[in-house]
Amino acid sequence: MAVVRDLRVLLRLRDFRRLLTVRLLSQGADGAYQVGLATYVVFSPERQATPAEIASAMAVLLLPYSLVGPFAGVLLDRWRRRQVFLYGNLLRTVLATGTALLMISSVPDWLFYASALCVTAVNRFVLAGLSAALPRVVDDDRLVVANSLSPTAGTLAATAGGGAAFVVRLLVSDSDAAVVLVGAGLYLCGALASLRIPRELLGPDPGLIQPRLGAALTGTARDLLAGVRHLAAPARREAAWALGAMTLMRFCYGALTVTVLMLCRYALTSTTEKGLALLGVALAVSGAGFFVAAVVTPWAVGRFGPIGWIAVCSASAAVLEPALGLPFTTVPLLAAAFVLGLTTQGAKIATDTVVQSTVDDGFRGRIFALYDVLFNVAFVSAAGVAALMLPPDGRSVPLVLTVAAIYAGVAAAMARFDRRVSVT
Repeated sequence: MAVVRDLRVLLRLRDFRRLLTVRLLSQGADGAYQVGLATYVVFSPERQATPAEIASAMAVLLLPYSLVGPFAGVLLDRWRRRQVFLYGNLLRTVLATGTALLMISSVPDWLFYASALCVTAVNRFVLAGLSAALPRVVDDDRLVVANSLSPTAGTLAATAGGGAAFVVRLLVSDSDAAVVLVGAGLYLCGALASLRIPRELLGPDPGLIQPRLGAALTGTARDLLAGVRHLAAPARREAAWALGAMTLMRFCYGALTVTVLMLCRYALTSTTEKGLALLGVALAVSGAGFFVAAVVTPWAVGRFGPIGWIAVCSASAAVLEPALGLPFTTVPLLAAAFVLGLTTQGAKIATDTVVQSTVDDGFRGRIFALYDVLFNVAFVSAAGVAALMLPPDGRSVPLVLTVAAIYAGVAAAMARFDRRVSVT
């Protein structure tokens, strides 16, 4: 298979292997940590979570990060990215351990959410840094393939970490704190793995590094405006359109995530344990979709171009999501999870490639941080909309049709833009 051959070529690159190891450990830890949080908030027997409560939890965990995200980009364009991976993962080790202790203590909910928020905020630095550093270890000819395999491998690692967490949670009752501690251990392994990468390798270039934190923060507004102007330039319009499309697709994904949570919790199962097991299967099937996206996206980008492939992914979701989602039964739900995994990850790979190939290295950190901010705002906004539209059991025909309409709009807009670019 071509994907196996491409992976073999990339794995011969020592620095790519080391960066990939950091990604796998970091995102595997994310999967375990996030499942620990989700099961604690949604599937604890003593809690009867509603769509509004799930949306509120997402807002508490993700929206405040939107204030951190722009600063993350500015700092990533000044700090050595290897050091971000080292100290970021060490800090998350400590914070995740604190979250586990809060779970088994009688503390107010706001303190628990504050701890989780801190882990999420640091996570943005690490993920944006991983994307910004990838072009430093892979040449331009292999960048599309690397973007297919590396982020997808990270997503699969997160899925595997989440799967392991589900197994622990199902085998041992009231084990959410233990699951979070597994995540803390993986964060520590990620920090140690980053030490194998030379300090200077991942950039940014020495001339761009600002060693004084105060000086970096002082120039935040100016630098962010420069980043937006850089993205708005005609040479980067493809990146701007791709980011806009991916933001809307993330909105759709967020709305459907809350829907699946409520269906698994109430409509499709009779107990919290069965609901948790079904959610685990849905995540595994979605992870299979991510893997297939990694296999087919290099070919699809070569065939349709990155913008054309985003349009194809959106159009596919627009057709298949209502066809599979409206029955509100288990088997179609799992098929929909696979389709959404494939289309969402396929579009994301194409978007990452467009941003990396059109944005200058000195701006990549802040652009990817803004990228993450758009992701989180879209996801939380979708959760809020879902909370207003979903009944307690998660069955909402209007929500499914609204999401399908958004997918269709994205597909039409990207296809039109792709044609206009091809003509010019």
